[in-house]
Amino acid sequence: MRVAFVSNVVYPFVKGGAEKRIHEIGTRLAADGHEVTVYGRQFWDGPRVATYEGITLHGVAPAQELYTDDRRSITEAIDFSARLLPDLRRNIDDHDIVVASVFPYFPVLASKLGTLGTDTPLVTTWHEVWLDYWDGYLGRLAPFGKVTERLTAYTPHDPIAVSGVTADRLAQIGPARDEIDVVPNGIDVDQIDDTAPATDGFDVLFAGRLIADKNVGLLLEAFDRVADGDVTLGIVGDGPERERLEAKARTLENASQISFEGFLEEYDDVLAQMHAADVFASPSTREGFGITYAEAMAADCTVIAADHPESAAGEVIGEAGFVVEPTVDALADVLERALHGERPPTNPVDAAVQYDWDRVTETARDAYRSAIDRT
Repeated sequence: MRVAFVSNVVYPFVKGGAEKRIHEIGTRLAADGHEVTVYGRQFWDGPRVATYEGITLHGVAPAQELYTDDRRSITEAIDFSARLLPDLRRNIDDHDIVVASVFPYFPVLASKLGTLGTDTPLVTTWHEVWLDYWDGYLGRLAPFGKVTERLTAYTPHDPIAVSGVTADRLAQIGPARDEIDVVPNGIDVDQIDDTAPATDGFDVLFAGRLIADKNVGLLLEAFDRVADGDVTLGIVGDGPERERLEAKARTLENASQISFEGFLEEYDDVLAQMHAADVFASPSTREGFGITYAEAMAADCTVIAADHPESAAGEVIGEAGFVVEPTVDALADVLERALHGERPPTNPVDAAVQYDWDRVTETARDAYRSAIDRT
């Protein structure tokens, strides 16, 4: 296959979940003899078209800031889409399939225009479907976000969702549920297994962006109730909620046993913290997939997550962790049991193997080939 991925940001020059997925799948496809191209902004030094780890990188636009006031920039997405279209259209006969990452949405629409009148199918990868979340994210401009999301969903394409929860939400605004393939996000099981535990680790760990939906405040209160002796909680990550959460932690009885570590630049350092922890707790109520759960399972943590219709945590964890109501009482109860050694019915390490990137790539490859066969 000749596969073209579309993403305004390119890993490892910009590090995030969606671009890492493209890199992990793309490098494995390339190693298996497929031709892989990524169309993105040129965050790398050197020529506009370059080769990196077997993948052809095609810089269709210069590097640009992705956020404005802590929100993804609409003008950046429009600018990238406008610059993408002529390059993709010019080279479309060199590709058997185009795979566009959602979100943002405008590059998907540009990708569709780039494939019109050709036999090259467009596949989209949906990491989340926001629906009413737009109300809190954009306020009075929320209708603009909702219309754009629905327009993208209705654009003729072959959709892939990273979880069943995301697929179900996508089916509410676009394609039928049985038309949506599910290809999960992945982890490098060997890399996690080979990582040594941190020497400055914690008994309980949270890792993620500090935003309201992660409900770290609930975790702080629940931990404070059960923090007997010298048990510790580490909060790894940064975000707009950090200042408020640190202030909240200072008011708690066991404040001295809570540490905010900030953003860890090196991925291995996060994995080392997971290996050192007994419990990984993230009561997030909005997860399109939840990669940290899979990583923590592979590191043999007892994983605790929140049961919520907008979160795929329960789907990812299954019987290899604990999924509870997002309340302080429920979280404190299971946290206390986990700290006293209670383990889930299924071994977390064994369950995590299903998310290894090698397996995920096989599933993605099959979905891409099916899309080509349908044209």
